[in-house]
Amino acid sequence: MNWLLFFVPVAVALEHLAPERHLLIFVSAGLAILPLAAWMGRATEHLAERMGEGVGGLLNATFGNAAELIIALAALRAGLYDVVKASIVGSIVGNILLVLGAAMVAGGLRHREQSFNPQGARAQATMLTLAAITLILPAAYQVALGKDAVHGLVPLSVSISIVLLVVYGLYLAFSLVTHSSLFRGSHVPEENHVAPWSVSRAAAVLASSTAVVAWMSEILVGSIQQAASFLGLSSVFVGVFVVAILGNAAEHATAVTVAMKNRMDLALSIAIGSSVQVALFVAPVLVLLSLFIGPRPMDLAFPRGLVLIVLLSVLITGQVAGDGRSEWLKGVQLIAVYVVLGLTFFFFPTL
Repeated sequence: MNWLLFFVPVAVALEHLAPERHLLIFVSAGLAILPLAAWMGRATEHLAERMGEGVGGLLNATFGNAAELIIALAALRAGLYDVVKASIVGSIVGNILLVLGAAMVAGGLRHREQSFNPQGARAQATMLTLAAITLILPAAYQVALGKDAVHGLVPLSVSISIVLLVVYGLYLAFSLVTHSSLFRGSHVPEENHVAPWSVSRAAAVLASSTAVVAWMSEILVGSIQQAASFLGLSSVFVGVFVVAILGNAAEHATAVTVAMKNRMDLALSIAIGSSVQVALFVAPVLVLLSLFIGPRPMDLAFPRGLVLIVLLSVLITGQVAGDGRSEWLKGVQLIAVYVVLGLTFFFFPTL
């Protein structure tokens, strides 16, 4: 995929020399993100070799979500709150349905049955359920009070955001310190296994790739609305499905690669862990940052359609990941749900 790095200078050139070519800019920036995501995945895999599956998955989720965070910040400054919320939901749903589903299919086609620690998977699935609850309640508050919800919605969202950040910090302590054995995995390197990169080299590759991804993401978000209009799609559909697929490229590449190597603990830690981080860290941080940037504060009252797809995605993910076993059919089921959700949003472009 390295030849796609050609699109990095192409996207930069189009941004400065032909700023009216919004669709070409959008496509070029999106293609440029893909090889950079592959390098991020490679560096993460080497870090996991050195530091364990749980830490490796967390690092991949953190650096992989940098693209989503930067896209959301750019949209936040521009007051595009629908795009911000759509990108958050798209990242959550894309990771637990598309990324995890693709990893299970790829791993299942090479290995008849794969296993992972069910306790760690259930702990992460419970955190996803918490995320779904925090999206449902502000939306329910808004529906129950109607116009009267305007004054209390932002304080409620800020309060919930603080609670979520505290819970996420405790989750990190649980997964990395007190119960790290649940997320460590049981991978044993092969006999002819190549020695992993040093921590400093892997971290340098990860950081530099993330910096360029951030740059391409900034260019990408600047052309979202015009490109969506040209294609006849709503900005919500583009945010939930198109931008989310590009933003999840790092997680996608790494999760599929490690699943094919029979490292499902790491694949789950990347896919589900990334969704947990978006819901419990990225979204609350954006709410708090909106108090200082953007035309007005952002709340956590997501549109009902977006809340519904998060809830449905969390429900099936909990069913699939609860028994500690993985086969290719489970991956197909997750991808099927993702495709059906995408078709639903496609045929309701004003949703």
